[in-house]
Amino acid sequence: MAVTRRTDPMGVFPSTRADVIVVGGGIGGLSAALALTRQGLRVRVHERSSVFGEVGAGLQLAPNCTRILDRYGLLEEAASLGVLPEAMVMKDAVDDDDLTRLDLRDLERRYGYPYLVIHRSDLHGILLRACERAGVELLTDSHCTSYENVAGGARVRFADGGADEAEVVIAADGLHSVARELLVKDEPVSSAYVAYRGAVPFEKVADNGIHDKDVVVYVGPRCHFVQYPLRGGEMFNQVAVFESPKALAGEDDWGTPDELDAAFAGTCERVRKGLPLMWRDRWWRMYDRDPIMTWVTGRIALLGDAAHPPLQYMAQGAIMAIEDGWVLGEHVAAQRARRTGDGSGVDWDAALAAYEAVRPEHCRRVVTTARAWGELWHLEGVLRLRRNALLRGRDVYDYSFVDWIYGPTALVPEDEPEMFQPIPLDTVPL
Repeated sequence: MAVTRRTDPMGVFPSTRADVIVVGGGIGGLSAALALTRQGLRVRVHERSSVFGEVGAGLQLAPNCTRILDRYGLLEEAASLGVLPEAMVMKDAVDDDDLTRLDLRDLERRYGYPYLVIHRSDLHGILLRACERAGVELLTDSHCTSYENVAGGARVRFADGGADEAEVVIAADGLHSVARELLVKDEPVSSAYVAYRGAVPFEKVADNGIHDKDVVVYVGPRCHFVQYPLRGGEMFNQVAVFESPKALAGEDDWGTPDELDAAFAGTCERVRKGLPLMWRDRWWRMYDRDPIMTWVTGRIALLGDAAHPPLQYMAQGAIMAIEDGWVLGEHVAAQRARRTGDGSGVDWDAALAAYEAVRPEHCRRVVTTARAWGELWHLEGVLRLRRNALLRGRDVYDYSFVDWIYGPTALVPEDEPEMFQPIPLDTVPL
């Protein structure tokens, strides 16, 4: 039921005023819209594109996300469209040796919810359909160009001259967020790494010696390669990530297919067999932003990648966005009185303050840890050997390094668990 945005001759949105405007119809925006609608609010989503949709391939959803999907009543549908892998395996990309693993069946017993892999478009579709059922107003061709606080709420303006107002505006407008500029004058940070993706029918990889029931990560010098099944095992997802020499040299045209082939030339046969199946007409340059601790200005709040775009090494980007929406929804429920007249009854100052009190610190930890994990994965020389020795010595059922992330999402700062303590590589004997 997504429709094109309509404006009157004065350029002002004519329909009933929403309680909440969400800018951005990706996974973060839709999940936030669903969370707030479930609290009885009237929510309108503005999507820049002409249709609601997602590009990309696979997503990994850890228990801190499947727990929320279950509370939304969406986990069963997600599991039916995805795969519940048996293990997460880390291997050396050069010699193909096993380094460590997580038993994902035991992990589900520990955290109470499964580890799920799913096609990004399938998860987006689940959330879109849930928003439609819940009565979220879904509008397309809404290119938001500015945000401003106004009396009693906030306003967004669009490229065609239109505008819309609500009690609060949630900016889920991604890595290049316009709303973020209200809070900080920063720029995306290039990692000089680039990702190639490719989701293919399973029969194309059946003879490549792949793990058909696991999530496998091959870590190598300045590169890594990820593989796992999708859509009930009918498809197979692959991601190749590498450091671009052209990016390091300051060239504009970087991450090209010739660099892909060169980056993985020294890897094992199983990795090299996967490379011809990657999509070679598009690639994703990997950026994040330095963490910020202020996400709210007046009645405008950042959410998802607008607030905390991470590098992908922890597979928590989409999850953090879904957590953001759930946390905000829970605080709205706690700060809402009975609806009176046209007002929602929400004490937005209190709800947004509670949201901002807990989410920025958690996401700061994820963003900075993702950077550190990327460095760990891509080591070479003696440091690679020390890393491998450390990982081989890990107890398969040691969850100390994921308890802080896979456990229940904190609603208040005091519920945020302690971080894991990394082991310095220079203390690891060879």
